[in-house]
Amino acid sequence: MRNPIADKVAGIKPSGIRKFFDIVSEMKDAISLGVGEPDFDTPWHIRDEGIYSLEKGRTFYTSNAGLKELRQEISNYIKRKQGVFYEPLKEVLITVGGSEAIDMGLRAMVNPGDEVLIPQPSYVSYEPCAILAGAKPVIINLKAENEFRLTAEELEEAITEKTKILILPFPNNPTGAIMERKDLEAIAEVILKHDLFVLSDEIYSELTYKEKHVSIVEIPGMRERTILINGFSKAYAMTGWRLGYACGPELIIQQMTKLHQFAIMCAPTTSQYAAVEALKNGDDDVLEMRTAYNQRRRFLMNAFREMGLECFEPYGAFYVFPCIREFGMTSDEFATRFLEEEKVAVVPGTAFGDCGEGFLRISYAYSLENLKVAIGRLEHFIKKLREEQKGN
Repeated sequence: MRNPIADKVAGIKPSGIRKFFDIVSEMKDAISLGVGEPDFDTPWHIRDEGIYSLEKGRTFYTSNAGLKELRQEISNYIKRKQGVFYEPLKEVLITVGGSEAIDMGLRAMVNPGDEVLIPQPSYVSYEPCAILAGAKPVIINLKAENEFRLTAEELEEAITEKTKILILPFPNNPTGAIMERKDLEAIAEVILKHDLFVLSDEIYSELTYKEKHVSIVEIPGMRERTILINGFSKAYAMTGWRLGYACGPELIIQQMTKLHQFAIMCAPTTSQYAAVEALKNGDDDVLEMRTAYNQRRRFLMNAFREMGLECFEPYGAFYVFPCIREFGMTSDEFATRFLEEEKVAVVPGTAFGDCGEGFLRISYAYSLENLKVAIGRLEHFIKKLREEQKGN
């Protein structure tokens, strides 16, 4: 029998995130600090709107691009937050999570052989989606000494004649890094100089702790060449509702919608009605969750300082990315021993790119009580490792 599997699919590695959680699910008294999922329930008024839509029999397909009312609310939201206007019926597409928007955006824009620049460490889907779209992923290794921000110099060095798209993954998963306006202005100069396009994944835009999130679409000249991707999973604790969106120039959104039409038809109708309510009346919920995350973030940073564990201070998302190089183990070895000996699951930094070696991703999308128990176990584990090093 001939090989039934496509070579480019077989060549893609499985996600490095799932390995430890298949184990921890079977382990008694284990704590997982690895999954990037809010521990909050979807706020009641949002759930109520979803329930009401079912009670009213709104179980039909929506238009391919999504409910008109939802696209209008997204346009209003971005105008309110970023000061940028998108025409609701021509420049906004509702997708099945932000992940579908990433996939559709790349498939709509790249030709075989085009290069897509991917700063890493970053979300695990970017590289596979670029490969499946026929592009060549080009990795830009971000540095801890730059707080894992992308610099204009790093971008310039990676560009060739075949470069077409830069993926901009900020606020960043897994590092928690952000880009400030001055950073984005420097990046924009390079993008304009080389006539590139940007896919800006801003799913964590509401979860910033230093200052208000700035989008690259706010920088002059960038709205016309950027696909802005966002969604409801992180800000509104709506992961299982599977709803995201893309905003951008009509020409690109039109082609993304065509792909979405054939692959998906439309995003879940119930979720779309709930999302309208989230955008209209969810600001207080976001503030409450952001405040709680910030408290947890500060707790972890203080705990790391007390145990002498190196970690730059993240100002976005709900992850910390501590360095474990002092222990002379790979990230995978550290995470494996930590799980086996202390029953705490974290993600090796290498799950997000080779340059994540020597780091761990720890999510603080968990209760403070669970974090305190897990950090106590981490402190015990680190003391044990340092004693082992002294013995050697």
